[in-house]
Amino acid sequence: MVPGDSDRERFDRARRIGWLDIDAISKAKVLMVGAGAIGNEVAKNLVLSGFKDITVVDMDRVVASNLARCLFFSDADAVSGHLKAIIVVEGMKKLDPGVVAVAVTEKIQDLGDGFIGGFDVTLGCLDNLLARLYVNAQSYYNQIPYIDGAMDGLRGKVQVVLPPETPCLECGMNRSHGRIVEQRFSCTGNDVTLFLPKIGAEITTTSIIGALLVREALKLVCGKSSDCLKNVAYYDGLRNALETFEIPRNPDCPNHL
Repeated sequence: MVPGDSDRERFDRARRIGWLDIDAISKAKVLMVGAGAIGNEVAKNLVLSGFKDITVVDMDRVVASNLARCLFFSDADAVSGHLKAIIVVEGMKKLDPGVVAVAVTEKIQDLGDGFIGGFDVTLGCLDNLLARLYVNAQSYYNQIPYIDGAMDGLRGKVQVVLPPETPCLECGMNRSHGRIVEQRFSCTGNDVTLFLPKIGAEITTTSIIGALLVREALKLVCGKSSDCLKNVAYYDGLRNALETFEIPRNPDCPNHL
């Protein structure tokens, strides 16, 4: 072996982790819904982990408040109001020219019931409750693993939904969530009937939640689903705590009927 040969292979260090199957990772078809703060981190981690086939769905445009938490966005993108999905896909291809990434700039709800069924794993990086519940329901119906991430200030959570074994996202919803679902709203400001105040967010928590999402995806595609989260992991950055809480499967949840 010539000294330095190992440094010429992009994923040499990852291959040294016994259970990481780079070939399986590169062949997995990944759907990422949401290209905002968490989505930027997830996109970066997916590419650097070896994922090649990635579809990004997001209808929103870049604004100035995105810039402090989003790796791929620039001032020029915010001024021009470029579409988030397109900019993220361009950034992913710069990280690895071998990535085959596709940007879809429509609402996930408008893509049809069969859309999500064409993927191996779905990653939810959304701040819109209606969209999250839609992705959860469609993933469960199509028996596609769904990994959901969310954050609020220095706190965040990750849930892995493995149909038909685990509870789904809707199983953990409470009455306040239900009241929000009953009212139509849009995070873009169109057809707003419900005002929701912006939540706090900062990059270190975003980075941690994004990393957890992709690590669970790696377990899934590498045959380590038994080691995935079976409930909900809550992260509290102020206390430096990561705790897992059990969510019972709701027998009345429409996704399990």
